[in-house]
Amino acid sequence: MTQSEHLFKRAKQFIPGGVNSPVRAYQSVGGTPPFIAKAEGATLIDEDGNHYLDYVNSWGPILLGHNHPEIIGAVTQAVQKGLSFGAATRAEAEMAELMCSLVPSLEMVRMVNSGTEAVMSAIRAARGYTGRDKIIKFEGCYHGHSDGLLVKAGSGLMTQGVPSSAGVPQGCTLDTLTASYNDLHSVRQLLERYPNQVAAVIVEPVAANMGVVEPAEGFLSGLRNLCDRYGTVLIFDEVITGFRLGIDGAQGYYGVQPDLTTFGKVIGAGMPVGAYGGKREIMQMVSPCGPVYQAGTLSGNPVAMAAGLCQLTLLHDHPEIYDAINRLGKLLRQGLRDIITRAKAPCCVTGVGSLCCLFFTPGPVTDYSCAQRCDTGEFGRYFHHMLSGGYYLAPSQFEAMFLSFSHTEQMIRDTLSHAAEFFLRGDQ
Repeated sequence: MTQSEHLFKRAKQFIPGGVNSPVRAYQSVGGTPPFIAKAEGATLIDEDGNHYLDYVNSWGPILLGHNHPEIIGAVTQAVQKGLSFGAATRAEAEMAELMCSLVPSLEMVRMVNSGTEAVMSAIRAARGYTGRDKIIKFEGCYHGHSDGLLVKAGSGLMTQGVPSSAGVPQGCTLDTLTASYNDLHSVRQLLERYPNQVAAVIVEPVAANMGVVEPAEGFLSGLRNLCDRYGTVLIFDEVITGFRLGIDGAQGYYGVQPDLTTFGKVIGAGMPVGAYGGKREIMQMVSPCGPVYQAGTLSGNPVAMAAGLCQLTLLHDHPEIYDAINRLGKLLRQGLRDIITRAKAPCCVTGVGSLCCLFFTPGPVTDYSCAQRCDTGEFGRYFHHMLSGGYYLAPSQFEAMFLSFSHTEQMIRDTLSHAAEFFLRGDQ
């Protein structure tokens, strides 16, 4: 029995499924998850000493590579001063100022502890600001596990919220409306059907929790126009795209400014942290300025702030980082397209910047219903082929591949070579 197998068996006695986040259990691909012991640059090393080229990067926030010396140095200095104070610190003030200087739509920002908490708080602020209750989300877009957002979409375009998790009362989701991603008409219908009732439209500007699905031309700007017309707050969930597609995130990349934005662990270089922010008039609704209550003992944790300040400063001072990782993303996507074309495989490749997804469906993939057509069994076989060769991918068809500044062109070419062995195995 390997160390990972032993640890997984042991963990399952005390942790539901043996993991602290469901996808880590490998249920969609089968097998035992490797238990990671340490990481360096673009490499993960498990408890058995196996090395993997990492394409998960802690689900996105590791932009500079694991164990970056300057970030580790900043964290070490912060730790030596104390882990948590539950009081105001210089670091959180500097982080808020830095974020607002980097992202034009941010006039004020509030630190929290996760992307889930950021989204939950942003929606509460939007409701408090508008005096409305309903929100519109998109099928296939994931915004954390708070009750009101765990909604399964129906077959129609105007579907009332239905809980998709046990333990979520239907009453918690009655004000959650679901539209189709990349379909402005579905949003317009909901706004017309519920006039003066929709507080916010929340969207992943690049849908990256059903694989990677880019916004169609005019989709984000169309949402902006609809929200302006109906007095609705537009929220961009940039937990994945924030500071990854560029220093000003997807909103800068696509040239559309939301009213509120949510961020996750990228602002802590992978540490557990989040934030939400946007227009001053909305953010001033938040306590203690206004009546919308939100609090957190560990919000603005000084260690996480130190890591985030270091990473965001490095990204700002070195724009060539984005040039490099986006170039690698293009190389990876084009290489995979060439392979599946040669193999005549019923697959397609999507992505933008340093994000990539190989869908096991001919495509195109423009929304959740398209993504659901994937052959997840074939993906599972591909996943294990890559893992056995030392390539660590997300254990789900519906997740992204993430690149970091520690990846190299040679690493990408090696990855493509191993992927080609799977698709062209019948040609040997």
